[in-house]
Amino acid sequence: MDDLVGFLIARINDDHHAYAYVAGTLGGDALLGSRLPMLDLAEQLANDYKAIGLSDSRSAGPAYALRVLGQSYAEHPAYQQDWRP
Repeated sequence: MDDLVGFLIARINDDHHAYAYVAGTLGGDALLGSRLPMLDLAEQLANDYKAIGLSDSRSAGPAYALRVLGQSYAEHPAYQQDWRP
């Protein structure tokens, strides 16, 4: 699961950099309707999952949510099929 969390955080950082480039090139209005808030929430979930730890029974819910979120990057070459929920 740590591999998936690292993968998601890396993809989220890539997306943030892409949005920053667009904002810097075209202006902030180009980001209206972007999925930046969703990226922030996914990153927060990944960080919360890391803080909870596997031994905590509450980790099952966030783990499943991270697997679902990971599917949005299923076309990425580093995505692993065993991460599917």
